[in-house]
Amino acid sequence: MNALSTQPTLAELSQDFWRGKRVLVTGHTGFKGAWLTLVLQQLGALVTGVSLPPAGQPNLFTLLQLEPGMQSHYMDIRDAALVASVVRKAQPEVVLHLAAQPLVRAGYQAPVDTFSTNVMGTCHVLDCLRGLTSVRSVVVVTTDKVYLNNEHAYPYRECDPLGGHDPYSASKAASELVAACYRDAYFKSQGVALSTARAGNVIGGGDWSADRLIPDAVRAWQMNEPAAPLHIRRPHSIRPWQHVLEPITAYLVLAARQWWDPTLAASYNMGPLTHDAATVSDVIGLARQAYGRGEWVCTQPDGPHEAGCLALEIALVKERLGIVPRWSLTHAVTRTMQWYRALHDGALARDLCLKDWADFQRLGPGDS
Repeated sequence: MNALSTQPTLAELSQDFWRGKRVLVTGHTGFKGAWLTLVLQQLGALVTGVSLPPAGQPNLFTLLQLEPGMQSHYMDIRDAALVASVVRKAQPEVVLHLAAQPLVRAGYQAPVDTFSTNVMGTCHVLDCLRGLTSVRSVVVVTTDKVYLNNEHAYPYRECDPLGGHDPYSASKAASELVAACYRDAYFKSQGVALSTARAGNVIGGGDWSADRLIPDAVRAWQMNEPAAPLHIRRPHSIRPWQHVLEPITAYLVLAARQWWDPTLAASYNMGPLTHDAATVSDVIGLARQAYGRGEWVCTQPDGPHEAGCLALEIALVKERLGIVPRWSLTHAVTRTMQWYRALHDGALARDLCLKDWADFQRLGPGDS
């Protein structure tokens, strides 16, 4: 049977599959987690969230007012007993594991915390699913940085060696091994499909994390002070940029398709088309044009090593799951900067996110 002919498409996701499904989202208070929770609520899922409390002000989870529509639990995923008690009570049918220490530079500053959260935290989440009869589909979200990066010019494929120069990258590569172990040693015989999703650099409205390009640009440009421009350390670094709705919907399609066909469980790159991998300076140029103002200057790279060239080959996810990027880089950056500009001008974050979601569903691949 051809899986693509029988499984839900993006348009069908809102009609049948997710309505009434019990879904566990770890990391639901983070940037991607908040977007994912909002979309799941729109699709009619019954969401249980496990995460640290929302960090900083502002934060997207609070602005979207998500908590009343879900079961939200604040905890550290390094607390195995507490995680297990919540998960077993929730009896999830689908698990989307996003909780992590997600920043490269923070990983250098706190390597032990990064490894314990990203490796043992993943182990704790997966271990409490062993023997849980309700669960059927699991997606573990990692990163494009799981590959042993030799600064190759070609995009990395799922069969390329894993590695990591820095603690964040290494911890995420290790979490891939943890996921593969649980898939092969436990979940296959249990009838549970487990995949890992290696997403590229994500942009979109509602991210205020430190040491991320677009949030740093927004903070600098909203000050509107020529004396304090955005400082760019590595303008020539290449990354696979994509709007946050691209991986969010890809996770959902993957979870739904492997629900019906467990043989699809694997590791998948999720990023833009190869030609949309772009340099930092390219993205900042697009962001400045969309925002309508903003200065930036190049400075000598400070801090530890970061990869210079990183791109993803997405042929596997296109072939096996039918997932094709919908928004070009230019459109993704434009929508992102319009989101921040509109929020600054008084619009509600929830309205802005729901408009992006509605337009994302309506526009076809490559539309802008």
